[in-house]
Amino acid sequence: MRRKWIGWFAVAACGAFLIPLTPWFGAPEPSQNHIQNLQADKVKTLSSHKEHTAKMRMVQQDMQATALLCTTECSINFRKLMTTATTEENRSDHLAHMMDMHKQMVYVQWWNKGDAITRGIVPYANFPGMKEALAEARTQLKQGKTYHSNTIEPAGHRYMVMAIPSYRMKGDGIVGVVRQDIVNNVAHHQRRNLRLVPYPAEGKYKIESVVPNTLQDTTVNTGEDNANASHYHINEVVVKFRQTPTDADLEKIKSDLHAEHVRKLGYTYVVHSAHETAENMMAYLKTKWDVEYAEPHYLYMTNDTADPAAIRSIVPNDVLYSDYQWNLPIIETEKGWSVSKGNGTVTIGVLDTGVQLDHPDLIGKLADGKNIVSPDSPPDDDVGHGTHVAGIIAANVNNSEGVAGLSWYNKVLPVKVLDSSGAGSTYSVAEGLIWATDQGAKVINMSLGNYAEAEFLHDAIKYAYDHDVVLIAASGNDNTERPGYPAAYPEVLAVASTDPDGAKSSFSNYGDYIGVAAPGASIASTYPGSQYAALSGTSMASPHVAALAGLIRSINPDLTNVEVMDLIRQSAQDLGDKGKDKYFGYGQIDVVRALEAARQSKVTLQNYPAQTKRRLDQIAAKYE
Repeated sequence: MRRKWIGWFAVAACGAFLIPLTPWFGAPEPSQNHIQNLQADKVKTLSSHKEHTAKMRMVQQDMQATALLCTTECSINFRKLMTTATTEENRSDHLAHMMDMHKQMVYVQWWNKGDAITRGIVPYANFPGMKEALAEARTQLKQGKTYHSNTIEPAGHRYMVMAIPSYRMKGDGIVGVVRQDIVNNVAHHQRRNLRLVPYPAEGKYKIESVVPNTLQDTTVNTGEDNANASHYHINEVVVKFRQTPTDADLEKIKSDLHAEHVRKLGYTYVVHSAHETAENMMAYLKTKWDVEYAEPHYLYMTNDTADPAAIRSIVPNDVLYSDYQWNLPIIETEKGWSVSKGNGTVTIGVLDTGVQLDHPDLIGKLADGKNIVSPDSPPDDDVGHGTHVAGIIAANVNNSEGVAGLSWYNKVLPVKVLDSSGAGSTYSVAEGLIWATDQGAKVINMSLGNYAEAEFLHDAIKYAYDHDVVLIAASGNDNTERPGYPAAYPEVLAVASTDPDGAKSSFSNYGDYIGVAAPGASIASTYPGSQYAALSGTSMASPHVAALAGLIRSINPDLTNVEVMDLIRQSAQDLGDKGKDKYFGYGQIDVVRALEAARQSKVTLQNYPAQTKRRLDQIAAKYE
C-alpha cells in the first residue's frame, strides 16, 4: 500500500503540487483563574498597522525572554559545576564537559582558592566593552558579587560577560563570556515566521499566499506502580539542626540555596528552593551545618482511588521550569502528571524542520526518525523550529536540566519535511505523514501550513486518519479567518494560541474550524546548539495538544483517534463566548480533566461493548 501511495505522489509532485508549506511560528505570570468572558478587543481583528505593531512587540518579548533563558541557564550550570567538582582533576574534566555540552560558553575562568582554571578564548578581546566587562566581572567576583554585563555586539555577534561567585569562599567563582547569537536567531526566525518579512524568499518557491512559519528515579506509569515507589517534593528538604539557627543563619541558608522560604515546624525546618534539588540541598546542609538529619520531604498518599478534586500537583526540578514555563501550570499539567506521565510505547510524530538529535534535554526521548528532504542524512534541525516543538512535547522532565516537556515518557518521532529555509513541498509533508503512520506513530503534530487546499495533501491526511492516527495542526499566525491547511481539514484537530491571561494571541488565526486552544506566547523550549529559546506562535500551541493526545493514548490505548479528539474537546476549559466559538474552539485544553476522563472511560459500562469488540477484532486480526 505504501509503495502505491509513494509512487503516485512522486508523479503528482512533478506536476502542480509543489506548494510550499512553512512552520506556523508565532510572560508572563499566569492568572489564577481561567478567563471566561473576554473583552471584545481581545479577539477582534486588528488593523494592518496594529497587527504589525503587536507582532513586533511579540518578537521583542521573545528576544528578551530568550536572552534571560540563556543567562539563567548558564548561571545555574556554573553554580552546579562549583558544587559537583572537588579535586583539581575533577574541576578540569567537569569544566571541559560542561563547555562541550554548552557551546555558547566560549570562555570560562574558574577561580578556586586563588588558583584559576581557564578554558576557551576571549572573543573579540579588543572590541570596545569586552575588556572592560571582563575587568569588572573579575572585580565583582573578588567581592563575592554576581555580575552581568550589558550586551556586547562585535561583527554582528552578541556576547555577555558574567561573574558567578562561590558560596564557599569569597573571591572564588566563575567568570564567563557567553555567546548569545541565539537571540539574533530568534529575532530572525520570528520576523520571518510571524510574516513581518516575506517568507519563503522568492527564487526557490513561487508563492502567492503563504504564511510563515540520585535519589534514584523510578518510573510510575500506573496506579499499580506506586506500590514500589516513594514520593517526595523535588525542591524541598526537611532539616533538624543540633543547635537552633539564628535569623542570620537562616538568611544565609536561604541565600545559598536560592530558597523561596524556610518554614519552622516543631524542632525542624522545611526548606523550599526555586532551583536546587533535594539532593543538592541535603549535601549542602550536611556539609556546611551541624545537623541531626537532612532528608527529603516525603509525600504520603491515601490508599484509595484518586479523587480529581484532591489530586496533588507535581512540580519538577528542571532549572528553568518554575520561572519561565507559565504554559504548563495554566493548563493543569502538574495535576495531570499525577494521573499519567505517558508511556514510551506511544510515539508522537513531529513533521517539521528536524530535531537536534543530541540535545541534552532530549536524550532518550527521540525515536529513529527520517529526513524526507535529504534521505541520506539524519533528520537534524538546521532551522530551530522542530527542536523547539519537540521540546514542548518531550523535553526530559525532572532531570535538573533546562525545561520540562508535557510528557515524561512518550517519545518523539522526528520527520524532517521542511528544509533549511523552513519551507517544504506538499510532497514532502505528504510523504512524511505516510512514513510516520507506517512507523506506528499514534499522534502526529504538524506545526506548518499553507492557505491552499491541496487534495494531494488531504489524501495523505486521510491515509493517516484511516490508520487511527490523531492528527494535530497549528492554525496559523496571520490573525485571519481564512482557513489554513492542514489544520482546516476535517480529520485534523486545529489549534489556536492563547496568552497567559487566557486571551486569544494577537497573531492567532481563527474560524469555525478551530478545535481547541493552547498556550503559544513566549514558550520556553529546547533549541539547537543545546540551548533554550522562547518562541511564540500557533506552532508552539499545537504541540501542547499533541502531547496531551499522547498522554491520553498512554493511559487508555483502547480509545480511537476520533474518541481522543472528542475527549480533548469535551474536557477543555471554555473561553470566550459560551460554548464553541471561532477564536478558541471548545476552549483551552485542560490536561488533568482530559486524563481523568480518559482513565474513567476505561471502566465505564457505556464504553464496555465497544472496547470488547475492538479487543476481539484485534485478537482475530492476529490470526487472519
